[in-house]
Amino acid sequence: MKFLVVDDHELIREAMRGALKQLDGDAAILEAADSRQAMLLIDENADLDLILLDLNLPDRDGFSVLVELRKTYPAISVVVMSAQQDHDSVVKALNLGAVGFIPKSATRKVILGALQLVMSGGIYIPPQALPSEQPPLTPTAPTSQAKPETGGDKVSPADLGLTGRQIDVLALIMQGKSNKAICRVLDLSEPTVKSHVSAILRALKVSNRTEIVVAVNALKWDVPTTPTS
Repeated sequence: MKFLVVDDHELIREAMRGALKQLDGDAAILEAADSRQAMLLIDENADLDLILLDLNLPDRDGFSVLVELRKTYPAISVVVMSAQQDHDSVVKALNLGAVGFIPKSATRKVILGALQLVMSGGIYIPPQALPSEQPPLTPTAPTSQAKPETGGDKVSPADLGLTGRQIDVLALIMQGKSNKAICRVLDLSEPTVKSHVSAILRALKVSNRTEIVVAVNALKWDVPTTPTS
């Protein structure tokens, strides 16, 4: 595997080298201290598997770098790692296409777990992005128009009326797949996928894909990393 660590602090790069080598002892690890160096290395290494991107770079705002990376190199996954770890920054990074957000204050164990999740196709959401005091949803009948009430026992996707195929779609959303990619994986038409995504949004009472990921993590659902049906 090949990784690129983009951070202007040598100690952070050294720590991430250690974590990545622990994750894959044979990994090739490239480093850049600013966005200019990073772009040169990416141009020369199109086979990168993952970029670890700091938000506070000396020559450019990290969010703008993230936007450019997702537009120019959509096949390369990007995980943001930053000391700027407030809720809004986490959600913004995820909305811009990052597949994870690792706070620099995280322990080695948390960093390794986050990287393992991302490399297996998941999206890592730190606790900072989760609702702090949101009680679990209670189930409602799939045909009911009433909103689920709060409180009660933990619910499953089926409890909220999600079908097996909608759970498959949810699994792919949790991997950051677009509607078109979901169409290809599940051999479904785009209108059908849009219908399933809308049903998931309604069931979770959220308005976009990032909120889906946050809600699923808050509910502690064990969504498979690959479709099951």
